[in-house]
Amino acid sequence: MKDKLNRKLTDLRISVTDRCNFRCRYCMPEELYGEAYEFLKKDQVLSFEEIVRLTKIFIKLGVNKVRLTGGEPLVRKNIETLISSISSLDESVDLAMTTNGYLLNKFANILFSSGLKRLTISLDSLDNDIFQKMSGKKFNVDDVLMGISSAKKAGFKNIKINSVIKKGINDEGIIDLVDYCKREGHILRFIEYMDVGTLNSWNRGSVLDSKKIIDIISKKYPIHPVSKNYSSEVADRYKFDDGEGELGFISSVSNPFCMSCTRSRITADGKFVTCLFSNKGLDLKKHLRSRATDEDILNLISENWLIRNDQYSLDRSLEKGKVKDKIEMFQLGG
Repeated sequence: MKDKLNRKLTDLRISVTDRCNFRCRYCMPEELYGEAYEFLKKDQVLSFEEIVRLTKIFIKLGVNKVRLTGGEPLVRKNIETLISSISSLDESVDLAMTTNGYLLNKFANILFSSGLKRLTISLDSLDNDIFQKMSGKKFNVDDVLMGISSAKKAGFKNIKINSVIKKGINDEGIIDLVDYCKREGHILRFIEYMDVGTLNSWNRGSVLDSKKIIDIISKKYPIHPVSKNYSSEVADRYKFDDGEGELGFISSVSNPFCMSCTRSRITADGKFVTCLFSNKGLDLKKHLRSRATDEDILNLISENWLIRNDQYSLDRSLEKGKVKDKIEMFQLGG
């Protein structure tokens, strides 16, 4: 099944909660999402049964990659139950999770035994002061590092570390992150600071382009580009000339990859979203909780994908205007 720009539907990212224990500046700044902020109530969030039902329908439509996101997915109670249910649908589906890693030390073993295949951990700095500034909380970065170590011991392979780089904030720690991931055997991916949502005070001047990050790394470690694992992979892959380790660069701002995007998203409250920068989505929860059959819902998803023509990042680069009131990152999982 292809959209108007000939892009297949192969990836599904599911936000299992809008809640998070962090308040990252580029996602949920604390002055806007403090203790008084009202997150979704329990009955507004998709149940595990509803998520599994939707996932099964998406697999029928050709999805072979499923990623659980948030908010922070590990704050969702009994998340391992959902993982086990999804993993039992189809063993060939690549089931992954993106987490901030703070609770990973506690959950690593049960996540692995429940059938989770891959892990991506968001980690923006190894310097504790900068880590706290970026995460918006007084947590210790050592707790995240302990969680990553526990995940490795539990059996997770090719762990990815995602780092959002903001110019003048955490760019001085780029080499520290490279050293750490190279030493530990993790795949480090640098992400350009993006204008997801409308409340993270994004401006182009805060973006450090991937090319500049590559220049910084190359002064210490010679690296070279390698081919992508698959055509729709969003990261440009690089390997170290010494043969030890891999890097990735996600350049949505400086080098948009809209034309190869195969990703769809389900928000925590059940909306089907076809672009990270969307301001609306198709309310599937309403149909899940009515008398709609699986075939009815499948047809709704199909109809929306077939008319999809999203190319926000490309339009932004061509200065074709901005989308107003975009869905916030913590609601659709990045």
